[in-house]
Amino acid sequence: MGKPMYRRVVIKLSGEYFAGSQPFGIDQPTIDRIAGDIIAVTELGVEVAVVIGGGNIFRGVEVSSRGVSRPTGDTMGMLATVMNCLAFEAALERRGAPARTLCSFVMPQVCELFTRAAAMRYLSEGRIVLLAGGTGNPFFTTDTTAVLRAAEIGAQAVLKATNVDGVYSADPKKDPTATRFDRLSHSQALEGGYKVMDATAFALARETALPIIVFSIAEPGSISAVLNGTGNGTIVAG
Repeated sequence: MGKPMYRRVVIKLSGEYFAGSQPFGIDQPTIDRIAGDIIAVTELGVEVAVVIGGGNIFRGVEVSSRGVSRPTGDTMGMLATVMNCLAFEAALERRGAPARTLCSFVMPQVCELFTRAAAMRYLSEGRIVLLAGGTGNPFFTTDTTAVLRAAEIGAQAVLKATNVDGVYSADPKKDPTATRFDRLSHSQALEGGYKVMDATAFALARETALPIIVFSIAEPGSISAVLNGTGNGTIVAG
């Protein structure tokens, strides 16, 4: 197996993927499989922080369209990410991997408050750090959170795990002629309006010179393959 391209990464996982084949909630076999994949990455000597969305439990944007204020809806969505991180922390520790959930807002009975110093310390100790609560502010997605936290903790890349194996010219599920890009610049990703990540995340990645690798999480071992340069995906950089 080749040498990993990066030594510290932030992995962005979709909350919807945690539901598995269910319409919502947490599918235990699914998160157990992903936990195994991430543990395999740490065994390569890579320090890993993880940001998880909350869409399998609650989507703030959707509820705000039904009369709840956007700040309130987004706060509820951020709480959903905390639940996902706690479930994933338990899955990792059942497999013997030390993990710690850090949250963007204060809830001491549940998990520790995120600080850059705490995250850096736990990573250096070999823990998998789970970053809950989004940015702690409304109007920002967990994609943006992943790029923000990666910049804060000195990660070398953001790995965006999705249901498709990269960035396409159109939705490949709807357009059979859609083509996959092997590489895009941050500016090209912004100008193309590709929906795999939001514009704020791409813009922040460009400003901080952080590469984003978009790949499919569906295949076991895909995270390690991407880090070793053997997996399929799109690199957004430069």
